[in-house]
Formats: sequence, C-alpha cells, structure tokens
Amino acid sequence: MEQKSEEKRWLPLEANPEIIHDLGVDPKWNYVDVYGFDPELLAMIPQPVEAMIFLFPITDIYTKYKDEEEAHLVKHEQSISPDVIFFKQTIENACGMIALLHSVSNNDDEIVGPGVLNDLIEEARNMSPDERAELLENSKELEAIHEAAAREGQTAAPNLEDDVDMHFICFVEVDQHLYELDGRKMFPINHGKSTDLVESSAKVIKQYMERDPDQKHYSAIAFCKTEE
Repeated sequence: MEQKSEEKRWLPLEANPEIIHDLGVDPKWNYVDVYGFDPELLAMIPQPVEAMIFLFPITDIYTKYKDEEEAHLVKHEQSISPDVIFFKQTIENACGMIALLHSVSNNDDEIVGPGVLNDLIEEARNMSPDERAELLENSKELEAIHEAAAREGQTAAPNLEDDVDMHFICFVEVDQHLYELDGRKMFPINHGKSTDLVESSAKVIKQYMERDPDQKHYSAIAFCKTEE
C-alpha cells in the first residue's frame, strides 16, 4: 500500500473510520459511504462536505501516471495555497490515517476539539511536509490509536508484515481550488478552481477509474456533517 520504510510499519486501517471521534472530532461530523459517482448518487451525500476520501488499487498504471504527473509538475510549477496542510507518507500501511488527517486538517470549521488530533494539526500547520512526516513517525499516541482502530476493523487485522495493495487519498477544497492529497506523491496536486467539492472530486475520481478500467475495487467516503 505504501512507500517502503524500514523504520515504521502500521497495520492497515479499514475504511470504517470511527477513530476520528476518539481523536476529538465533533460527533456531528462523520464519514458516509459514497454509493456511486453519478449526479443522483452524489446528491445523496449529506451537506456540508469537507473532504472526499478515495480507495483504489495500487497498480503499475497508477505508479506510471504518478511518476509522469510529478515529472510534469516539477517542470511546470503549480500554484499551491500556503493554507494546504499536506502530509507525506513515510510509514508503511499508514495511508488510511494520512487520508483522515488530510480530511480534518484542511477545513475552516471548528470541528476538531481538544486532544491528540488538534495538538498534532496545530503543531504541523507551519511545518514543511518532511517535518510533518517526522512528526507522525514520532507520535506514539497516534500510532497506538491507529493500531487499536485497525484491530477493531470489520475484518480480521492482517499481520504487520503483510503487503496491502489498496491506497487511500483525499480531496479537499482550499481557497476555492480542489486539491488531491496523496501521501505517496511529492506534493499536493492542484486540480484548479472548484465551486462544488463533491462534483469536482468525482470528476478526478472517474479519471482514476477510466485510466485503469480493468480494476473493480474502487470506493469512496465523504467527510460531512450528518446532524445539526
């Protein structure tokens, strides 16, 4: 699932992230299943939505496109808002937690209360991506919470040594632009102006699926306010 690291390896975290409430997120905010990417199915998602998380298989097609995209963006520099908080993934099997962090740390609402997560976000806010990666590697509290959540998942937890070929990424809207936050990539991807996070995210997600049509294991969840 992840970049190789001899130093850190976590248990994979399933897409059932009740973990956020243990970390201090307001119970009114939750992750809900996205049942499809057609307009009528996207309209079923409760509003407001602060982030979309996409789960997909890591394949040679994904890796090739990622490398080509990064090479292009290194040569043709993109504009990235200083308000985007991006975490590089240096811990193997941590992409689920990275996606959760991206989804809650890149919004304007006061939805994260006191606790481990709020402390970590505030500390990370003015750091570089490399410094943030080191911050996560050294967070024993976050690692313990992640492991507990992984072991309480819907299926039996795999061994730490298992290689998992699924990957979580996150889409957020910052300064009216859609950003793709993938900890395996060198930097955030600015997908341009956005006035509808759900619609804009779905467009990019469909591109992922169209690039690799033989794959069937795609799913998404939305981080949204489910009650007043």
